[in-house]
Amino acid sequence: MTIGADGTAAAPEIQTGITHNNGGPQVWLWTLQNGLRVAYERRAGPGFALDLRIPVGSAHDPVGFEGSAGVLEEWLFKGAGGRSARALQDAFDDLGVRRGGGVGPEATRYGVSGLNADLPGALSLLSDVLLRPDLPDAELAVLLDLARQDLEGLEDSPPDLLAVQARSVAFDGAAAAPFAGFAHPASGTPEGLAAITPASLREFLTCYGGNGSVLGLVADADPDAVHDLMTRTFAGWRTGRNDLVTARFLPGLRSHVPYEDGEQTHISLSSPGVAPLHPHWLHWQLAITALSGGSASRLFHAVREERGLAYSVSASPVVLGGQGFLSTYAGSTPARAPETLDVLLAELGRLPQGLTQAEFVRAKTGLTASVVFGAESLRARATSLTRDVAVFRRIRSVADLRGQLAALTLEDVNAFLSGYDPAGQATTVTLGPTEVEESAAAAAEVNHV
Repeated sequence: MTIGADGTAAAPEIQTGITHNNGGPQVWLWTLQNGLRVAYERRAGPGFALDLRIPVGSAHDPVGFEGSAGVLEEWLFKGAGGRSARALQDAFDDLGVRRGGGVGPEATRYGVSGLNADLPGALSLLSDVLLRPDLPDAELAVLLDLARQDLEGLEDSPPDLLAVQARSVAFDGAAAAPFAGFAHPASGTPEGLAAITPASLREFLTCYGGNGSVLGLVADADPDAVHDLMTRTFAGWRTGRNDLVTARFLPGLRSHVPYEDGEQTHISLSSPGVAPLHPHWLHWQLAITALSGGSASRLFHAVREERGLAYSVSASPVVLGGQGFLSTYAGSTPARAPETLDVLLAELGRLPQGLTQAEFVRAKTGLTASVVFGAESLRARATSLTRDVAVFRRIRSVADLRGQLAALTLEDVNAFLSGYDPAGQATTVTLGPTEVEESAAAAAEVNHV
C-alpha cells in the first residue's frame, strides 16, 4: 500500500448512542439541538475538566483577513454577560478555575478545570463569553497591536519561523480558498491585521456555533443533570459553520529561507502520512514512535548519538484537512547541516525496510504507556474525548486502544511500511545563513527506495 498526498479514508458514522462502556469509566455522548456534541466521562473525584473545540481556526481566516481567528479569541474575553473585562476575569478567578486553550490551524479551544461544585458557574461564564460577548471596539486596536508584536517575535524564534515557512511551501494555498489556509501563523499577517475591523470580526464570529463543535467533560456528576446543564447552557448558541479546509500537499519541493544572523541551520521535512480514519493509523503511529520516540529511537541515535550532528531532532504526526502528515525537524550548525539533511533522509528512506523485533516491542510498549498515563489527567482525558469525537468520529476508550495496540504484530507494521515512502515524497525547507545542499549520493539513495 502506498499512502499518497491525497489519500484519505472514508468517514464512518459518528456514534449516536447515549452510553459507552468497555470495561472502563462510563462515557455518554449527546448531540444537542444546535449540533454541539458533548462527550461526558464520569469519574469519581473532587474535580472536573472540560475542553471545548470549535472548528474555526487560523486556516479558516478569510483571505486578506489573516489573524481573524486569533484576534477574535482574545476579543471575546474583553467583557461578556454584562461584566467588564476585569470583572469577567475576576469572576473566573473567584471560582478558582484554571483556564487554557487557544487558536490552532483548524480549531479554537477553550479549556476550564476546577472543583465539581463550580462546574455550573464555570459553564455559565464560558457561555457568556461565547453567546453574550461585549466586543468593545475600543479594545480591538490594542489586540491588533499585540498580534503584530507576536508576529515580530517570530523573527526571534527560528524553529517557529521555519514551521510557518514549511507549511507555506508544502501546502497549496490556492486549494484552501476561500479560506486563507495553513501558510500563516495564528497571529496572522501584517496585511491581514491591517484589514481587520470590528465589523469583519463580528461577521467572522457567526462561524462559531454548535455545528461541528465538541465539548469533552470529565467530572463526577449525575449524567442526567449534566445533560440538562449542557442543554440549558448552550440553548441559545447558533448553529455556526463546520468547514473543512483542504490541505493539498506539494511533494518533492526544496526551499531555503535566508537567516543571515543565525548561528544554526534549521531543517524541516514534510511528508505524507496516514489519515486518522485510515485502518493503518496505529501502524503509522507505532512506526513514528520507533523513528522518534525517545533516546532509543532511530533519529536520536543516528543524528545525535552516533554523529553529534544536532542537539535537537524529532519527527511527529500532524493532522490537517482530515489527512495525516509527517513533520521531521533538526537544528544543526551551518557546516554540518548538509550531513544532517542526508542522515534525516536516509532514516526516512530506511522505513520501508521495516522495524526490527526490538524496535517494534519498544515502540509498542511506549505507545501503550502513553495511552494509559495520558488518561490519568482529567484535563488530558477531556481533551482526548474532544479529539476522539472531532477527528476519529468515535470515542476510543483506553481499553479499546490498548487492545488494538496489543493486537498489532511486527508483520502487520512491516507490511504497512513496505509501501510507505516518506523520503521519496518529502518537501524540504531550510532556514539559516547558507543554503543546504543534499549530497548527490544521498539523493540517489532516496530516489532508489
